[in-house]
Amino acid sequence: MDDNQTLEDARVSLAAHVAEKGEEIRRKFGPSIGWSQLERILGDRGCVRYPCEIAFDAGPLEPGECAYPEPMGERPEDGFRLCVHPHFSADPARVPLLALYQIVSVNYGAFASPGDAEVFGAAALGITQEEYYAALCAMADEISTGDPAEGDAETSGCRCGAESEFPDPGIAGSVKFGNPCV
Repeated sequence: MDDNQTLEDARVSLAAHVAEKGEEIRRKFGPSIGWSQLERILGDRGCVRYPCEIAFDAGPLEPGECAYPEPMGERPEDGFRLCVHPHFSADPARVPLLALYQIVSVNYGAFASPGDAEVFGAAALGITQEEYYAALCAMADEISTGDPAEGDAETSGCRCGAESEFPDPGIAGSVKFGNPCV
């Protein structure tokens, strides 16, 4: 980064880059992004920089967390195990929503933000960032172990109250972003 480029310039550049990469995924694998397309995306190093496999395992997840890219070694090149809450194994067509959000963490590490993940996922799915955010919040609510009205961030999935009107999901170092709306 030269002296004229600020950290904010770099963040703006990353936001534009992740939007472009999301759109590229949609063009290459869409317009529908379901389970089979997700498997192809994860295997494409142009989309996901490091090896990444899906595991329905809540072990590494924090309470109310839907997914997390668990490092498989000390280096990103060792790969990641994308742990997805087992609740979502019954509906694999929705897993891409969770996986796309976490791919940004795999690809860009600590520099990426939850907002970058939302922009990327929304672009890949061809929906607005707000629709994507609402869909993620609704999924977080499904695995909530507490009453969101109580405001217990340790046990509730999402406390924003967003409702998803997302269409059929079938058409649609590691950093813990957590849930987008907790």
